[in-house]
Amino acid sequence: MVSPVRRCSRTACGRPAVATLTYVYADSTAVLGPLATYAEPHCYDLCAEHGERLTAPRGWEVVRLSDPSAPTRPSGDDLEALANAVREAARPQPRPADGGRGPRTADPVEVARRGHLRVLRSPDS
Repeated sequence: MVSPVRRCSRTACGRPAVATLTYVYADSTAVLGPLATYAEPHCYDLCAEHGERLTAPRGWEVVRLSDPSAPTRPSGDDLEALANAVREAARPQPRPADGGRGPRTADPVEVARRGHLRVLRSPDS
């Protein structure tokens, strides 16, 4: 019976495969990406350890494609943007001189509807 779990292609490694390695010979590039859906004859399945330690021949480039479904860690930019948003939300908002009871403009008027979409017209027009 054949195991449904694909194993690392490296000799004497029996760990489960998590990535697929392919070569683009015309561009001298090795591409390491998420585990392919199907085992292909000219691709190599690698375990996490062998995928991390992968090196390419001299003059070749290694391209590592990330798995879009894998959880990503927040970057410094993400954390800074979040901190700025929290600071902005906590900043007191200035109050209008009239206490917020200024002249109220009329609400827009619905002139047509199609499904969940509405066409609104300004009451001034």
